[in-house]
Amino acid sequence: MDLKKLDHAPSIAAVMTPFPYSVSVHDPIERAWELMEQHKIRHVPVQDQHALVGIVAERDLVAFGAHLRADANGEPIKVGYVCIPDPYVVETTTRLDEVVATMAARHIGSALVVKDGRLAGIFTTSDACRLLAEIIRARFPSPSDDLVA
Repeated sequence: MDLKKLDHAPSIAAVMTPFPYSVSVHDPIERAWELMEQHKIRHVPVQDQHALVGIVAERDLVAFGAHLRADANGEPIKVGYVCIPDPYVVETTTRLDEVVATMAARHIGSALVVKDGRLAGIFTTSDACRLLAEIIRARFPSPSDDLVA
């Protein structure tokens, strides 16, 4: 996104990570771990059918016990057991400033983005930090940036 050309606050759709990976409440927690490790991500939306029901973060799995993969009966522990219910969900048209203000006020690391009730993207604190760096660089270019332009 070319921040120098913006004349209004962007919607979350402009800066979200589209088509995020997700897991089912019925998946074993191992599936969430695999997605996080394979794609170098820390948040995975949790769905039941196509309905968003939660989110699982790397820190949630660590807090639960990274070594625990099965219950006392040897059955795999399901994502639905460890996910955080009622995630912060916003529409694609929600203004970015509203999303980041809410995330900061609620001390949460992600927002799930929906369009017509279906998962469309995710916006995390890592995305916010990347965007902040882009804004700072656009507003305050380094001397070497001036030589290139």
